[in-house]
Amino acid sequence: MQKKLAYSFPDEVLEHVFSFIQSDKDRNVVSLVCKSWYEIERWCRRKIFVGNCYAVSPRIVIRRFPELRSVELKGKPHFADFNLVPDGWGGYVMPWIVEMADAYPWLEEIRLKRMVVTDESLELIAKSFKNFKVLVLSSCEGFSTDGLAAIAAGCKNLRELDLRESEVDDLSGHWLSYFPDTYTLLVSLNISCLGSDEVSFSALERLVGRCPNLRTLQLNRAVPLDKIANILSRAPQLVEFGTGTYAADLRPDVFSNLAGAFSNCKELRSLSGFWDVVPAYLPAIYSVCSRLTSLNLSYATIQSPDLIKLVSHCPSLQRLLVLDYIEDSGLEALASSCKDLQELRVFPSDPFGVEPNVSLTEQGLVAVSLGCSKLQSVLYFCRRMSNAALIRIAQNCPNLTRFRLCTIDPRTTDYLTHQPLDVGFGAIVEHCKDLRRLSLSGLLTDRVFEYIGRYAKKLEMLSLAFAGDSDLGLHLVLSGCESLRKLEIRDCPFGDKALLANAAKLETMRSLWMSSCSVSFGACKLLGQKMPRLNVEVIDERGPPDSRPESCPVENLYIYRSVAGPRFDMPPFVWTMEEDSVLRFS
Repeated sequence: MQKKLAYSFPDEVLEHVFSFIQSDKDRNVVSLVCKSWYEIERWCRRKIFVGNCYAVSPRIVIRRFPELRSVELKGKPHFADFNLVPDGWGGYVMPWIVEMADAYPWLEEIRLKRMVVTDESLELIAKSFKNFKVLVLSSCEGFSTDGLAAIAAGCKNLRELDLRESEVDDLSGHWLSYFPDTYTLLVSLNISCLGSDEVSFSALERLVGRCPNLRTLQLNRAVPLDKIANILSRAPQLVEFGTGTYAADLRPDVFSNLAGAFSNCKELRSLSGFWDVVPAYLPAIYSVCSRLTSLNLSYATIQSPDLIKLVSHCPSLQRLLVLDYIEDSGLEALASSCKDLQELRVFPSDPFGVEPNVSLTEQGLVAVSLGCSKLQSVLYFCRRMSNAALIRIAQNCPNLTRFRLCTIDPRTTDYLTHQPLDVGFGAIVEHCKDLRRLSLSGLLTDRVFEYIGRYAKKLEMLSLAFAGDSDLGLHLVLSGCESLRKLEIRDCPFGDKALLANAAKLETMRSLWMSSCSVSFGACKLLGQKMPRLNVEVIDERGPPDSRPESCPVENLYIYRSVAGPRFDMPPFVWTMEEDSVLRFS
């Protein structure tokens, strides 16, 4: 009966029904029901996410989904954010753009993360996709403002340009003037990563003023405080705003203009920026604070007393990013004032300092966990932690889905008992049933991995450093965490036995990254032979790994599943293990 029902609907009806399914995972399941649904889903798929640009080739994607409008790609592994991936490793987007330019002339959106993007690739985007609307370059590199000028000049229907945390060769601030005078469609612009001392303020003001649908504007540090009021007055409809430099000599007229401009922004819900902040100007934003749901102060050197005043004006806050200048007292004020808080990130102001420069401990996080029952996501840098504190956090916040703790000394013990932090992290994974992402820090033994393997059944991403006693830790994670997709490890005593014993698990994951562990070159070769559908990359800047004994540990190991086979753009320090156990060189 069900089989007949599946064939009883016209293709057009099923295509319309499928259009309401937004989850990539659910779309994949739909395509497996039968051949008819596979074909319909194939032709009506409009967007795709590729978590590793080497897991599939652009030609395979094009053959599988011929009518895409939106493509999202990730390149380098996450550990690239911590300078653990050597320069020149890969992640080049140009081959994708070349193939898509021929196959998808109607493409509207490209979203890239940790990829190498050249000016030539941006020029090709501007030339090839006539109805192009969205370009997001997150933590990308390799391009300059000349490429951005090509996008501005060539993409007549552009709605969103987001350069968040990218490295841009800033040749000129005048690229903004390449947007045509008739262009009015911009909805979102993020140029906060640009470092130019010169920004064409006139071009920026004209662009902002003629785009009535602009909702997000993130400025860079070069925009001075006295220009912000003019920009806001041209876009009072903004929902998200990132200031430039928030510093100037205290002048009543500047303060008055700024306060007036902010008070006219009735839709504002998110603020960021605040470089080089002068605290005397912070009250200028108080008029919008009651409506704010997101506040990013990760670049703002605001001291605790001023932060306490600020967060006390933000009762609706759901997301806060802040430096550790907030201290325990500021987090206690946050817990008291912001009952809807869902995400907290606290970054270190002086991560390399021997002595603490602020009074931030585990007590601040405990206070937030007690006062903010809706908390779901935590990233917290601190110098001390205890099992008792972690247990209280786990009990207070059972709805946590992301918990990342980073102690400045990665091997720090429980400061009260001088014991490992195994029990505390065990409480986190036991009480937080929906935990999807976890980063461990502090002195940890194999016992913590027993907890993780037993309780963290929904965990998808795990980051480890300086943890564990033996191979058993890795085995417990790989054999116990059923939903694990990404595992990244550095400086842990994990070696050949656990890796080879759990080889089949690696085919169910997106990737495994290991740096400075105990995996030998011989084990990498065996894994490549045993699992031909995995790309097993040895990344070693000391020279060819076969020039040393096979028992010698490799520097870095990157394993990922791929339907495209070994990649062809490997630099000289990358080797991939083939099924025939012969090294493949670039």
